[in-house]
Amino acid sequence: MSLKLACLACGQGNKVPEGRLRASPKCGKCGAMLVPRAPIDVSLDVLQKAERIDDVPLIVDFWAAWCGPCRMMAPEFAKAAQALKGSARLAKLDTEAFPTAGARYGIRGIPLLIAFQGGKEIGRRTGVISASDIADWVGTSTGTTLDGHAQ
Repeated sequence: MSLKLACLACGQGNKVPEGRLRASPKCGKCGAMLVPRAPIDVSLDVLQKAERIDDVPLIVDFWAAWCGPCRMMAPEFAKAAQALKGSARLAKLDTEAFPTAGARYGIRGIPLLIAFQGGKEIGRRTGVISASDIADWVGTSTGTTLDGHAQ
């Protein structure tokens, strides 16, 4: 079975065999890793495409450089990206660089995590949380375990 993923670097849609998610598949257009080991900074247009087409859960951290709690959570979000590799993709969107994101996603406070899959928002959580809490929340929101299997 092939899964659809938007490249978080260029926005190109890609199909990846499910068994290859942990094998570092690359974008057919730009060569960027489709399932990176670290959160990727995304633009609003790339995020909108990924939220529409991704079959793999996409977890987005909405943040801003001036936000102390956002800076505190950044290393935890990076640790969670490594733990979740192959079962979810993690991205970051700077709300200062893309101010229209606030209205589009109903952002009332940051840091804010929103989980998307199959064109829908499947969960959201505000505030600073640890890497293990992020991983647990992702599993609960998406119904998958850290090994990528359904619960």
